[in-house]
Amino acid sequence: MTNFIDFKNNKVTQTFYGSVLLEKAFSLLYYRKKGSTQRLIHDLKYKGNEEVGLFFGNWIGEILKENQEFNTVDFIIPVPLHPKKLRKRGYNQVTKFGERLCHHLKIPFKENNLIRISATKTQTFKARFERFKNLETKFLLQNPSFFNDKHVLLIDDVITTGATLEACAKEFERSKNCKISILTMAYTE
Repeated sequence: MTNFIDFKNNKVTQTFYGSVLLEKAFSLLYYRKKGSTQRLIHDLKYKGNEEVGLFFGNWIGEILKENQEFNTVDFIIPVPLHPKKLRKRGYNQVTKFGERLCHHLKIPFKENNLIRISATKTQTFKARFERFKNLETKFLLQNPSFFNDKHVLLIDDVITTGATLEACAKEFERSKNCKISILTMAYTE
């Protein structure tokens, strides 16, 4: 476990320092090569085991319900897959995770407002620099004014360089006075 007890100043918030202003951020576990977290996330993404998303959603949902750290969030927003990848995989690996978080936190899950408009190859096997360099991944927030004066919680499975979540957060910066928080299952050291 990461044991990030400070939701405003931890390794996740520091990843985005200077690029995206975050309200709060949290990752439950460290993601290490050949570790159990890596195996779980791999099963979730590539072996069709959506139960892993449910497991993490319930675990993190209970933690956050108890400590009330994200009680000002208006919407939970998953990092979207490109439609081509979604068809191939058959599901977004963070959908079940987000739905369970919604259940515990009583916050609406908005899955179709943020869309991915460019496809990228999986970053799983890319080096850290290559992932960061791969900022051509583009997202589009439909109807940015809907999120004016709102607080959104962006969710994903793993933070490596933060490039994907940064690109998503930049879209929400198009909304007036939109606050952004980030939550993931795991964080790469």
